[in-house]
Amino acid sequence: MATKKARTLRDLARMKRALAPGHRACAGCPFPVILKILMSATDDPLVIANATGCMEVTSTIFPYTAWPVPWIHNAFENAAATISGVESAYKALKRRGKIKTEKEIKFIAIGGDGGTYDIGLQSLSGAIERGHDFLYILYNNEGYMNTGIQRSSATPMYASTTTSPAGKVIPGKLQWRKEITDIMIAHQAKYVAQASPSHWVDFMKKVQKALETKGPTFINVISPCQPGWNYPPDMSIELARLAVESKYWILYEYRSDANNGLGGYKINYRPRKEVSIVEFLKPQRRYRHILDRPELIKDIEDHIRRNWERLERLEKELPLEE
Repeated sequence: MATKKARTLRDLARMKRALAPGHRACAGCPFPVILKILMSATDDPLVIANATGCMEVTSTIFPYTAWPVPWIHNAFENAAATISGVESAYKALKRRGKIKTEKEIKFIAIGGDGGTYDIGLQSLSGAIERGHDFLYILYNNEGYMNTGIQRSSATPMYASTTTSPAGKVIPGKLQWRKEITDIMIAHQAKYVAQASPSHWVDFMKKVQKALETKGPTFINVISPCQPGWNYPPDMSIELARLAVESKYWILYEYRSDANNGLGGYKINYRPRKEVSIVEFLKPQRRYRHILDRPELIKDIEDHIRRNWERLERLEKELPLEE
């Protein structure tokens, strides 16, 4: 599939489509970077629906807004339903000749893992099943960070949160995170990908592919959380990079119409040098209780290895041809 030429870092720096200065995001929070990359990937007009969460709370404290595009806030559970309604209304008004635009309006829903993995899964599932033409962006900080750093089904095994605290008996959360990206692939979303703000060219290309694809698309973006993961605020992008380099966060994509409808997979980045998962875990105080527990580290390493091998098998059996 042909896509637009990716912008350079200089182009990105010059782009004016970003959150306005003065938003209340935490120091070091990567979601303003994620949003700049997202909105800079296209010149098309955008309408964005935003689920309740950190991004909404810090960017639109009444009566101010930091958003440079039409933006709708709704509840935790219905970002996908709201953008579905807006997209349907747009199509209906176009059919009646009441909206005429030089460029097609693109529709984007954004939610954190609380509003996507858990509370908002039902509306996202319905919107994808109905085939609405929109992109869903998940900024994944692996917990309910906005409401007190509670565990969610995105929280990985052994991470300590306020509702899965590490103690002498229980070493943090006892379940691995739910694989929401696989769930979206099972829904047969037209295009599905994982991305990271540390690999911004890859992320921008995936946004462009998603916006050029007709039908529902989904991108899961890792978004380190300084207060929730408890690390120095200048390390957010470095932690996102270490997540990719250690294979904790795999950059890959899936298209449902490849291979005669069977779908196709492609791993977009293979680390050239093996990075230990400990390098990713060590700066985060949510994992400090397992750094001297080699058996728990091995559990994580084994899980990461199995997931990488699984995706390599899928890529070999169902390759995604460009």
